[in-house]
Amino acid sequence: MILPALLAGVVLCNSASAERVYKWVDENGVTHYGDHIPPQYSEKGHSILNEHGVELNKVEGKLTDEQREQRAAATLQAKEEKKAREAANLRDRVLLSTYLSVTEIEALRDRRIELVQAQIHVTEIYLDNLRDKLGKLEEESKRFSPYSTNPQAPPIDEKLARELADTIDSIMLYEQTLKNSEAERERLLNKFLSDIDRFEELKAELNKL
Repeated sequence: MILPALLAGVVLCNSASAERVYKWVDENGVTHYGDHIPPQYSEKGHSILNEHGVELNKVEGKLTDEQREQRAAATLQAKEEKKAREAANLRDRVLLSTYLSVTEIEALRDRRIELVQAQIHVTEIYLDNLRDKLGKLEEESKRFSPYSTNPQAPPIDEKLARELADTIDSIMLYEQTLKNSEAERERLLNKFLSDIDRFEELKAELNKL
């Protein structure tokens, strides 16, 4: 037995012997009820109701590739948004439980920046020494081939060549270390600035309560 939506009440109220009723929507958007689903709608979404019209189960219809991709993208976005909200809530709780005032945040910021600045200073000194060393090695290497303009110059000593290469490698390494430290200093400054702004917002909200 298959009936349109207008007869749904009759089906649900008078079919006391029916254990379940199927509900589906056709291609014209019309809702139907019946004790079975026509074959052409079997792969489409539908609901299973009990004799009182209460939904027992909802069966998803067969999805197209595009629909599956859209659903997967929506699911991933929802997870990322939930993760972001949880991270933000955790950050708020940590701020309120860790600090009593903006002054305390600024004090910690200054200590952290001081440590990074000290690393930067040491790296800069070490780089200056390496560059001085490289200058001396390059000057010494000019007496040897292939750095000398004299075609009769002897080949560079293996030890000198190795030391020259090692010094260049060290300079490149410490230049990257310096960039990383400077980036960390900038990151900390931005983080603490954001923390202070958020802390003030949270305190203002609490004061309104």
